[in-house]
Amino acid sequence: MSADVQITKRKNFLPLTEEMETYLDQFGRRFSLPATYEDLRNFTESYPLDDKDGNPTHWSSVLYPREVQQDLFPRLTSIYSLLRTGDLQAVPHLFVERVDFCEFGNSRPFRIRVVNQYNDNYDHFYVKTADASRVYGLELEHLLSPNRINYLAHGGTLVEEHIAGVPGDVFIRDYLDRPDLNKVRIAKEFVKFSERCFIRLLGDMRSYNYVIDITPDFEDVQYRVRAIDFDQQSYEGRRSLYLPQFFKENNAVVWLCSTCLNLPTMKQYQEEERSLIARRYISEHQRITALLTCMKANPSEPVEKVQLLAQELAEYHHSDAFDNCDSMGSIVERNLEIMLGRHTA
Repeated sequence: MSADVQITKRKNFLPLTEEMETYLDQFGRRFSLPATYEDLRNFTESYPLDDKDGNPTHWSSVLYPREVQQDLFPRLTSIYSLLRTGDLQAVPHLFVERVDFCEFGNSRPFRIRVVNQYNDNYDHFYVKTADASRVYGLELEHLLSPNRINYLAHGGTLVEEHIAGVPGDVFIRDYLDRPDLNKVRIAKEFVKFSERCFIRLLGDMRSYNYVIDITPDFEDVQYRVRAIDFDQQSYEGRRSLYLPQFFKENNAVVWLCSTCLNLPTMKQYQEEERSLIARRYISEHQRITALLTCMKANPSEPVEKVQLLAQELAEYHHSDAFDNCDSMGSIVERNLEIMLGRHTA
């Protein structure tokens, strides 16, 4: 079973460097936004938000003075239009129905609910404080995972699309014991997900930080595990924090994997995932190199965490490749080279 690892302190925010701002501009992520994170903080009231079954959530709906709302909400629909279509021109039949705020998360996000007045269809997007760790995580997810990520950044504000799926904690609670669940496929996907996290050093994948995307297939159902929280991209010093199986919240999934898969099968799935990541690494090598250059230039990372992670990974890989790593970017670079080496040679 998994060991119990915990992240006990809220992480410090790392500022976006000039190099990273240039990178975002070069690859179409940086836009001047009509509303900022600070604009959304001008709410005057809030009330707890329950889910559809009446259970409390970590979110609160916030209210703004009428004159603030009349000015702010059209700017938010313009951001939604920019995120989805690349055009700042607000679509007239879209309107902001609700703005929610979460004090629980590192990024203290706002969630904006946008509704189409013609058919009541709705979508969400998020506005957060821009943090270098999170932007690195979003970029690595976009470049190395099977999932494309849509986000925008400018100054201190980060805008992200909603990633659809069943939250991991809800899936474990409500789906894992269903008789029609294909347990082998779920176990396989969690093994692959864990491998993706460790290769690119994405940490803190507790059950509420990922979702399960469920897709009906012609004979059965396909699953994909997708990270939704990227705050802990190569930030912590302990190696175990980059392995989802070491979080107690995932114990039920660890047990499922151990009962449905034997060791040779797990290793097969790990090799399959490394091969797929290696192909993406080769095809996006220029952009990944530019990203890693930005990460290595960031002077704000906690030195003690860099030293600890370099030491633990050196012991794990039985390698001296981490001896001269002085930033998380250099550690990620070495880890990618070592874990993908056979597939990229």
